[in-house]
Amino acid sequence: MTVNLGKGQKITLEKPGGGSLRTVRMGLGWQAAPRKGFLSKLFAGEIDLDASAVLFSGKRAVDVVYFQHLTSDDGSVRHSGDNLTGGTGQGGDDETILVDLENVPDEVDQILFTVSSFTGQTFAEVGNAFCRLVDEATGRELARYTLTGGDRHTAQIMAKVHRVAGAWQMTAIGAPSHGRTFNDLLPELATHL
Repeated sequence: MTVNLGKGQKITLEKPGGGSLRTVRMGLGWQAAPRKGFLSKLFAGEIDLDASAVLFSGKRAVDVVYFQHLTSDDGSVRHSGDNLTGGTGQGGDDETILVDLENVPDEVDQILFTVSSFTGQTFAEVGNAFCRLVDEATGRELARYTLTGGDRHTAQIMAKVHRVAGAWQMTAIGAPSHGRTFNDLLPELATHL
């Protein structure tokens, strides 16, 4: 059963029936919101959303995985590659970040996931956008966070995966922001550690 996450909600990343998850996938999907009016086709542009994962040790960013650095230095976090246009809005992932929880170095205690509009459109111009967490071994969707349309920001700090007493948990953050890349969001990310 999928948990539809609300801002600040926490879930423990354990398998049904016990045991911890080994590998989770953060999926990002979107499509351009349909434009209306006579000249809409002339001004329809592609929307390039980007998924990023910033790895922290305490309050210090120690690595990042995004479209220009597809694999963390230790190899435990991997990005699927940059999708420049999104999908058809049918619910599939357009970009993914795979996290091998068992091999994340001990020094990394938090991983924050962000979404940013590299092409600069606001989320008011994005349709069917979502972020989800999936058990990679079974394909089972564990949690979903929907980006609601109509907001006038260009980025969102979606969620964090963090260690609590040796086990991994996920916390939905859902904080709107502005920026084209994860780098623009670093000062604000620090407030969610």
